[in-house]
Amino acid sequence: MRIALIGPTSPARGRLFGAERLIHELHNALSVICEAELIEVPVSEATWDTVLESYISCYDLNLSKYDAVVSTKNPTFMVRHPNHICWLIHQIRVFYDRFDDEYGRYDPPSLGEQIKRRDLIHQLDNIGFRRARRVFTIGHEVSRRLKQYNGFDSEVLHPPLENKGCFCGGQDYFFLPGRLHRWTRVDLAVRAFKLTQCPISLLIVGAGEDEPYFRELAKDDPRIKFLGYVSDDEIIELYAHALCVLFVPKDEDFGYVTLEAMMSHKPVITWRRGGYRKSCLQFFLSGADGGKRLSRPAPAFLE
Repeated sequence: MRIALIGPTSPARGRLFGAERLIHELHNALSVICEAELIEVPVSEATWDTVLESYISCYDLNLSKYDAVVSTKNPTFMVRHPNHICWLIHQIRVFYDRFDDEYGRYDPPSLGEQIKRRDLIHQLDNIGFRRARRVFTIGHEVSRRLKQYNGFDSEVLHPPLENKGCFCGGQDYFFLPGRLHRWTRVDLAVRAFKLTQCPISLLIVGAGEDEPYFRELAKDDPRIKFLGYVSDDEIIELYAHALCVLFVPKDEDFGYVTLEAMMSHKPVITWRRGGYRKSCLQFFLSGADGGKRLSRPAPAFLE
């Protein structure tokens, strides 16, 4: 059986972030049981024109030689194939649950233009999901958004995490890994940490478009350190020697940060609002929510 796995090209050559790592690990797993080919499509959200070009690139793919196709992150679900399975990572959230955050204060003409773009993206996404034979998602928050905004039911299939040597070491610092974007609310963690008198550090790992703002916010506190992008071996060490892990994004799903913290036997600090906490609780309701798991982390989740 020949399977095509469709994913976006990594935004940084030679570096794999959460979504890209998930796709590459899925490709490795599929390759064990069948003939699987990873097809990477250039995807950019830099401008409206590049967004549309990305949709067209996925729609125009000729996949007729494959027996099945698996799509993942937006807009790869635009592919055309009679045996198309979508394992949805996420859509373009700026046109969904984060629309008001980004465009709510625009003047009426500008807001009207963004509403037209949002409506077009919803229409295109609906076409893609309607053509898929099955739709899975990586978590409950993604499924909730898909149902709320697009009207499609989906089945939760939590991503697995390969244990690449995670271990529990010291308790030397607070640790916050992930994309440095305003939706991940690194600023909330920085502001909260600056209110404490902790004699230990807050180590922040990752890169993103809002990094300069976060650095400026933290510049007068020598305990807060930005380490940038680190290798897989380095991040295993960072998890291992953390006192606890911070993860406080807006309406994110249960994902790699929490799993990696668990595998390192570290507690996770999150927040009570938004979809993340609910997703974590649902994850541990064995069989009660209908979601399937590809692997089960051993350590307990601590809020």
